[in-house]
Amino acid sequence: MPPVLKDSSGSVGSPINGALSGVFFSCNTEFDTGLPPNDSPYGAVRFQIPAGRLFSPDTRLYLADFYCMYTPYHYVVLVLAPSGSQGDCFCQDRLPELDPAHNPFLTRTQQEGAEPVYSHAHDVILEVVFAAPVALAHGMLGEISGHMLMSQTTANAKKDPSCKTCNISVGR
Repeated sequence: MPPVLKDSSGSVGSPINGALSGVFFSCNTEFDTGLPPNDSPYGAVRFQIPAGRLFSPDTRLYLADFYCMYTPYHYVVLVLAPSGSQGDCFCQDRLPELDPAHNPFLTRTQQEGAEPVYSHAHDVILEVVFAAPVALAHGMLGEISGHMLMSQTTANAKKDPSCKTCNISVGR
């Protein structure tokens, strides 16, 4: 799958809007099973890829956006960029890098001799932008088993200015 240019959805000031290309993934799972949700606002077809194919020791993790849209949930957009790639070079100068093992959104931990363990926050809507092409052979296509939800697009949406969580006031 070739990377596509990020649109202007999300926070107006996000440095990746209209500037970074990537392949976009939802990272949400069901609380009780850890599997992808049965319902989807993204369409009737799902592409699933093992986390290790995208979030390996050779990728860097960046925080790109954090916002809410008058809902109880916050949206978090992370960028995974292969080290040294064009996407990585773009992110290094513009986004805060996150420690892959210690951050509140998406983690990769590994005990010596064991397989990596991947975890994600369940109290946010988490999207990941992989800043490079993704081979279809590394994942699998499937159909959504539940019903289609209304789109949750944030294009041209207005942030909730009263939110105390994602509107950070900076003193002068």
